[in-house]
Amino acid sequence: MVRESFRAAYDEALGQWPVPVEALEVPTPYGVTRVNGCGPAGAPPLVLLPGGGATSTVWGACVAAGLARERRVYAVDLVGEPGLSVPAAGPGRGMRTPEDLAVWLDAVLDGLVPEGRITLAGHSYGAWIAAQYAARRAGWYDPRQRLDRLVLLDPTRVFAGLSPRYVLRALPVLVRPTPGRIRSFLAWETGGAALDPAWSRLQEETAGFPTARPVTGPRPDLTGLAPFTLDIVFAGRARCHDSLQALAAATRALPGARVRLLRGASHHALPLTAADEVARLLAL
Repeated sequence: MVRESFRAAYDEALGQWPVPVEALEVPTPYGVTRVNGCGPAGAPPLVLLPGGGATSTVWGACVAAGLARERRVYAVDLVGEPGLSVPAAGPGRGMRTPEDLAVWLDAVLDGLVPEGRITLAGHSYGAWIAAQYAARRAGWYDPRQRLDRLVLLDPTRVFAGLSPRYVLRALPVLVRPTPGRIRSFLAWETGGAALDPAWSRLQEETAGFPTARPVTGPRPDLTGLAPFTLDIVFAGRARCHDSLQALAAATRALPGARVRLLRGASHHALPLTAADEVARLLAL
């Protein structure tokens, strides 16, 4: 069960979105996925995957920057992560492999956009999921060719590994999260950036959220990403990896991709403090 304080913080963060939001529940083999939809019905669909622990509400600043004017936005709560998605009960029902994630995302997309092409975007861990999915569902494997465009926002463990210093700073939050540890870690990674207070309160509430072990695995097969229209953005002030090295690796591996650096953005603050730039990119 979701704690009342978490639900109140979630509703407060979602209540700041400046457009009407439709709460959708999409059944999948791994549980019911909560999706927050907004924007004109019939507009080109855009599916957004948040970073680990961030919830779908992290996209609120991008929506406020106009993202939903000409796009039908579907912001997803990851199953097993903080949010309002409900994992399936019982042993053996959880996701364990990248292919499980792909099967889950197949069901989510089927429920949201049964026909037509979509833009799939992800931030951080959500970008890793998006890349894994695209590599497994490239056009020659998917007769429906569901994906039209892929957007990866400061993807982790796709083009570069995690910085050892970042892992050491994150370890206490992962092992025993507390509001204070979450607050301190975000302040360190973002360089003390002014984050939305409602979203920050929600992040602190995730300390008491019962989460499943995140799915991990090798880096995605980058050759599988080549067929897609692909935009990749790196946060210039990210502490999770060396952004310039990751950018260079992405450029070498995917010469057809549009790769750029947002110099003033940190990793965790990217969808919040660089919302105008991110919204413009996502709306293309």
